[in-house]
Amino acid sequence: MNTTSKVILGIDPGTLVMGYGLIAIDNKTVTLLEMGVLKLSNKEDHSERLHLIFKKTESLIKLYKPYAVAIEAPFFGKNVQSMLKLGRAQGVAMAAAMAAGLNATEYAPRKIKQSVTGKGNATKEQVWKMLQCTLKFEEESPYMDATDAVAVALCHYYQQGNPVTHATGIKVPKGKKQNSWEAFVQVNPDRVK
Repeated sequence: MNTTSKVILGIDPGTLVMGYGLIAIDNKTVTLLEMGVLKLSNKEDHSERLHLIFKKTESLIKLYKPYAVAIEAPFFGKNVQSMLKLGRAQGVAMAAAMAAGLNATEYAPRKIKQSVTGKGNATKEQVWKMLQCTLKFEEESPYMDATDAVAVALCHYYQQGNPVTHATGIKVPKGKKQNSWEAFVQVNPDRVK
C-alpha cells in the first residue's frame, strides 16, 4: 500500500459477531484492504466479549493506522436487552478508537445503504453487489457482518465529500433535489448498472 493512502476502518458492532472492513483511498481510488469478522458466540461472559471487541479494534488500528473509524449505529428494536448489549459493543469499539486518538463517526443503517446503493431500503445482498462493483473484487464474503462493515467505511468516505463530484467536476443539475434519484445518477454514473 502506498504511504500516501488514507485508510478508513468500518465496524459493524455485535456481541456475537463483529464485522470489520478496511478500505484505502489513494488519489480518489478506493480499494479493499481487508474484511473479516470476530466471532464471539463461543464466549459465555459478556464482559469477555466486550474485552475482545476492544482488543480487536485496537489491533486493527495499530496494524492499518486508519485516519478515521466509522461505526454502524444500532437500529432500534423491541428487545431492550439486545439493544443494551449492542450499544455496549458499539461503545467499546468507539472507546478503542478514542484511545488511539481517533474520532469514531456513527452512521445509521439506512444512511449506509443510501450512500452505497442509492436506496435506503436496499437488501444486504444489494449492498454486497454494489461493493463488489465499486471496489472491483469478486470474492464472496461468508459473513454479511464483514460486508456491512466495508459499507460503513465506504459510507464514511462518501460523506466526506462526494468523490465523484470532486474528481469529475459534475454538479447536481439546478432544480433537482440533492437526494433525488436523478441527482444520484448524475453524480454517480459509474455506480449505476
